[in-house]
Amino acid sequence: MFQTLISAPALRKLLASGASVAVFDCRHDLMDVQLGRRQYAEGHIPGAQFAHLDDDLSAPKTGANGRHPLPVREKFAQWLGSRGVHNGMQVVVYDASGGMFAARLWWMCRWLGLEAVAVLDGGWPQWLAAGGESTTVVPSPAAGQVQPAAALVEAVDVAAVEANLLEPRFTLLDARAPERFRGEVEPIDPVAGHIPGSRNRFFKDNLEADGRFKPADQLRRELQAVLGDTPANQWVMSCGSGSTACHNVLAMELAGLGTPPMYAGSWSEWVADRTRPVAKG
Repeated sequence: MFQTLISAPALRKLLASGASVAVFDCRHDLMDVQLGRRQYAEGHIPGAQFAHLDDDLSAPKTGANGRHPLPVREKFAQWLGSRGVHNGMQVVVYDASGGMFAARLWWMCRWLGLEAVAVLDGGWPQWLAAGGESTTVVPSPAAGQVQPAAALVEAVDVAAVEANLLEPRFTLLDARAPERFRGEVEPIDPVAGHIPGSRNRFFKDNLEADGRFKPADQLRRELQAVLGDTPANQWVMSCGSGSTACHNVLAMELAGLGTPPMYAGSWSEWVADRTRPVAKG
């Protein structure tokens, strides 16, 4: 069972063995939201199905719930089942961005209580580098069924974050790029800055130059330099819209530092209400 990462050679071996595996292609671009679909159509891992961040992994936007609000758990379970997933089945997710988007689906599967779910380390580029095949054939899996179980991860809502400003119980760790966190630039959301009291850990700092995750001991040292001795449950991961925050959750697990909660709405939900405070610098 793979629960965090799986290497490209290990995935090739697993698929060749005939094991029951559900593979999802999560390639995406926040500035060109159809890029992932085009890339999938041009070539993907044999048997992989496409999972679109906006259409498949998010609930409808209301203007107040951020760019990628979490769907209802039961509806997401139905979507997974319609893609042939069963409880206990190995799920593998990948993208071409170092896990930036695949980590969201990894987190959401764990949110349903699924244990056997892993991110392909290094994603599509590493798959090709390892000699993995590419196909344009779109699979048609038989229907599956996913029954939500006790969540293996925790989601924090905006009310909890608002309450935390008045009576601090946790610290937010923002996964966005440092210049976005500081409020110097904001290419996506209407307001620049960060939630007051937040700290910053750019999700790309979890990765080697080739897009694979750093070794666990290195992640542990780097994360502890930010977290200190504060336990994981006193931190809440956030980002722009609830995707790269999941990357930091995964990095924490890989480092053996526990599984922190995640603020799914993140910055895009926070600034939807212009009366909420904003910090810069």
